[in-house]
Amino acid sequence: MTTIASVRLPENVLLPQYDRQQLQTRIVHFGFGAFHRAHQALLTDRVLNSHGGDWGICEISLFSGDQLMSDLRAQDHLYTVLEKGAHGNQAIIIGAVNECLNAKLDSLATIIEKFCEPQVAIVSLTITEKGYCIDPATGSLDEKNTRILHDLQNPSEPHSAPGILVESLHRRRERGLKPFTVLSCDNIPENGHVVKNAVLGMAAKRSAELAKWIAEQVSFPGTMVDRIVPAATPESLAEITRELGVPDPCAISCEPFIQWVIEDNFVAGRPQWEAAGVQMVADVLAWEQMKLRMLNGSHSFLAYLGYLAGFWHISDCMQDSAFREAAYRLMMQEQAPTLRITNVDLAQYADSLLERFANPALKHQTWQIAMDGSQKLPQRMLEGIRVHLARQTDWPLLALGIAGWMRYVSGVDDAGAPIDVRDPMSEKIRAIVENSHETQRVAALLSLREIFAADLVQNPQFVQAIEHAWQRIAQQGAHQAIIDTLKI
Repeated sequence: MTTIASVRLPENVLLPQYDRQQLQTRIVHFGFGAFHRAHQALLTDRVLNSHGGDWGICEISLFSGDQLMSDLRAQDHLYTVLEKGAHGNQAIIIGAVNECLNAKLDSLATIIEKFCEPQVAIVSLTITEKGYCIDPATGSLDEKNTRILHDLQNPSEPHSAPGILVESLHRRRERGLKPFTVLSCDNIPENGHVVKNAVLGMAAKRSAELAKWIAEQVSFPGTMVDRIVPAATPESLAEITRELGVPDPCAISCEPFIQWVIEDNFVAGRPQWEAAGVQMVADVLAWEQMKLRMLNGSHSFLAYLGYLAGFWHISDCMQDSAFREAAYRLMMQEQAPTLRITNVDLAQYADSLLERFANPALKHQTWQIAMDGSQKLPQRMLEGIRVHLARQTDWPLLALGIAGWMRYVSGVDDAGAPIDVRDPMSEKIRAIVENSHETQRVAALLSLREIFAADLVQNPQFVQAIEHAWQRIAQQGAHQAIIDTLKI
């Protein structure tokens, strides 16, 4: 079979400049998804290109990805990242991955033992919010989660990420091996604390001594990640095939911009990521908050309202003057004032975000960004709203964003076409929609305590603002609702 590992690629394609035979599995990564391929693995590859070393990555996927992993093995674990700028593309062959394991291709015992190899120093994760099995209401381990229930009864044969981490650390402790650092790279607030709560919660159910050892010996650094990486499509893969002259089923496209901010707290060493432009800091929280509210909050705003109005891509929204102005005002007038970050030019940051959103080469689907809104709204919009409520300041565009999500999950766009709503809470949301008239829809959806906590639902100003925004969209459609809101 002809693959990128077996042919001579065009001269403009960037290739690994290091000896891949020297790589060891020093990093085990949960979740070989699009973002990881174009972000953490790429930045590790950059370090290897500039400084050499043996920091190889073993990719782990548990519940899907068996075809992707088979394809990856067939091309010697090489894959392509295509950076797509407004003025041209750059194809890069990534060589930092040296092995992969999948629950459908390999035994669970083999997967768990991989975490227990002595040289493993970091276990990183991109498993989305739901993969941590955290109860959103309490921030602690969700003991009703079916995978957690299974793992508590079968600790040596775990199915969840927290269960596998705890079992692996248990075995390392029993064998006298050093622990590893657990590095969450998911786009969730205080991701280091989230994964720490999940792991310690699971460990405490097994053994107080084990939980104490993990708390004292394992580090859980916080991170902030930023790069726009649309999901692969037949069109994007075909474009990469044209660039390479050979297909790469593991390839992914992304924007040129990349940022990674990491709390520098590693118990067993790390790659020299700063050589690739990574910012190693003492505290990530302010950076994370800035990105979640300004970038991700405006992204979600554009995704819900844009999809309702018939825009398929974020770049399409940016071609509309009302959507572009709304995104900028949302960032600068409603999100930026709620932030605690210092020594950052937020106006310049907002301008750069608009330029990235407008990238015509990227084709980032509004439908893709709209997924899993129940997990995203609290940190992207609701936390900022709480600041405004406390200060008695205005937040009409944030209200429109929340109402836009409510219209979106109601399942019909402004043209009357059905919406394929994807969300971990989709069944519960669908039941609420089916059992509530449109005039009671806001009150019905506000009953979702996993999203809207009591402090908001019991605040008349909050409820009234969402009701008004809902009515504006319901009566006029998302596009006109934005225009009218900009006049406020």
